[in-house]
This record gives sequence, C-alpha cells and structure tokens, in this order.
Amino acid sequence: MPMSSQPQATPKATSGWKAILKRAWPTIRVVLSVALLWKATSGIDWHTLFNSEIRMQPWWFLAAFLMMLSAFICGGLRWGFLMRKVGFQGSLTNFVALYFAGGLINQGLPSTLGGDSYRAITATHLNSSGKLTEEKDLNEELHHSVDLEHATPKLRLSFSMVLVDRLLGLAGNNLLGGLGLILGGATLAAWGTDLGYAVTGIMIFAGVFIAVVLAWGPSCNLLQKLLDRLKMSHALPGIKFAFSWPMNIAQAIFAIGIHAFTILTLLFCLKAYGVDAPIEALMIGLPALSLLLMLPISISGWGLREATLSSVLALWGVSPSMTVLASISYGAITVLSVLPGAYFLLKRK
Repeated sequence: MPMSSQPQATPKATSGWKAILKRAWPTIRVVLSVALLWKATSGIDWHTLFNSEIRMQPWWFLAAFLMMLSAFICGGLRWGFLMRKVGFQGSLTNFVALYFAGGLINQGLPSTLGGDSYRAITATHLNSSGKLTEEKDLNEELHHSVDLEHATPKLRLSFSMVLVDRLLGLAGNNLLGGLGLILGGATLAAWGTDLGYAVTGIMIFAGVFIAVVLAWGPSCNLLQKLLDRLKMSHALPGIKFAFSWPMNIAQAIFAIGIHAFTILTLLFCLKAYGVDAPIEALMIGLPALSLLLMLPISISGWGLREATLSSVLALWGVSPSMTVLASISYGAITVLSVLPGAYFLLKRK
C-alpha cells in the first residue's frame, strides 16, 4: 500500500507547482524586467550625462513616432488581407484597429489573454458592416484560456492566420538581420559575415521550398488533407497568399519594410539625442532583440531591450548611456503608437 500511494501524490504535487508558477509568472516577468532595466542603467552617470552629453533634437521623436505608427498600420493591413483571403468579414480598417488593440494588450495591459489571442478571437465576431456579433459569447471567450483542441473551425482558422502573419514577420526579421550581418557582421565577430550569408541563405531556401510545396499538386493536396484533419479546411488560400510564388517575393519585401520602419524608429530616437549610429548595427541589434523577445521573460521587452541594444551598439562605439536613453524612448514611442487601440477596447466595453 505505501508503494502504490506514492505515485498518486506526485501528479498532484506537480500540478500544484504548475498552478503556483502560472500565477507567479507575471510577477516574475515584472521583476526580471526591473532587474534588467536596473542593470542597463546602473552604470550611467545621469548628472554628467544631462549636463554635458545630450544635444536634444525633439523633432526626431516625431519622425520616430511616425515610423512606428507606419509599422503597426502596415502590420495590420497584412493581417487584414490574410483574414479576408480566408473568408472573414470586416473591413481592412476593422482589422487594423484590432491589430492596434492587440498591440496595446501586448504592451503589458492587464488581460487574461495575449494580444494575438485577443485579435484572433474578436475577429471571428466581426460582420461585414464592422459590428461585433454575439458579444455575450465574445466576452465569455475572452475571459477564458483558449483550448484550440476543442475550438470551433472558425476560431482555429482565425488563429492560423495570426500564426501565418507572425511567420511572415519572423521571415522579414531574419532576412533583415541576415542582411545586417552581411554588411556589418565583421564588427560583431570574425564569423559574423558568414553567419549573415548562412541566415539569408536558409531563409531563401525555406521560401523556395514552401513555394514548391504549394505549387506541386500532390504536396499541395497532402497539405489540404492535413488542414482538413486540423479542422482548418479554408486556411490554404491564406497560406498561398503568404508563401506561394510570386506573392512570396512581395510578402518578403513588405515584411522587411515593416521591420525597416522599426529600425528607423530606433535610429531617429538616437538622432534625437545627437547620436549617429551605423544602420548596419541597428539591422543586427533589433532583429536579434526580436528573437530574444520570443522568450516571455520580460514585460514588452523592457529591460531586455535596453541591456541587449547597449551591449550590441557598444561594438560600434555608441555610448551605452545614450543607447539606453534612446531605447527607453523607443519603448515609450511604441506604447504611444498603439494607443489608438484603446479606442477599440473602450468602444467594445
């Protein structure tokens, strides 16, 4: 009897620890963000900095804001075209508004769901006139964790297009990072340039491979059968819109353009403090940061962003103090840029 009772206690203890960790994780992320931000700013002599180094040019902040706003609008348009391609209703304006609302939630707004989940769920309730239908059901869905295994085909389809949108963003991020390494990787490390060619080559190969799969009848039919089994039968037009030839070339250029807007945002933040940073350094630093931000260890990148960028840009002789200031400004501008999403959230309330 003692031997048989021991295995029964272990799952309960494990599930208990999982529940505790789940509840504590938001607090842990806040603590990590504060710790990283403190680490990034601890070596700055603020008195000397404000008295001697800063040559503020505020108009650059306006230019940075416009760049970040453009990045979010373009991202929303891309997602909107994907959603409409697979049959979802709502205008592109509706989808852009939802994209901003999701972006605002991702900036740390208290919510039971992440921004991607919010826009995926809410989009399934949009009608052709832009109104939200079945709002009671919508509120119920938004206040519970998403179980895609038991979700409706419509909700699965919506989440699949959010995933495709994210994959396009990742492709643009990696391509831009690869180009940055080709241009300036030698400053980062002896193998930096080779890494740039490798990353770019892998991304191009992946794009060609997926395009071939979508163009060849048997493989495309096999993909459709897989989507049918996953209850996402209507996802193929959206996948083709994203990755088939020659649309994949346009999508890659568009994705690189969106990330270029964010790089210009940081560049203009640096210029606002009188700092001229090499563009190739930013093309390496921000894509690398985007990959790090896939790990949920900070709140909207605060702390992690400042620590990472100050370390990377220091290799090009950019003052870590000025980089931290520009990075904090970049974060603040990001928050300001997604504030239009508050209108959609408050309107739904």
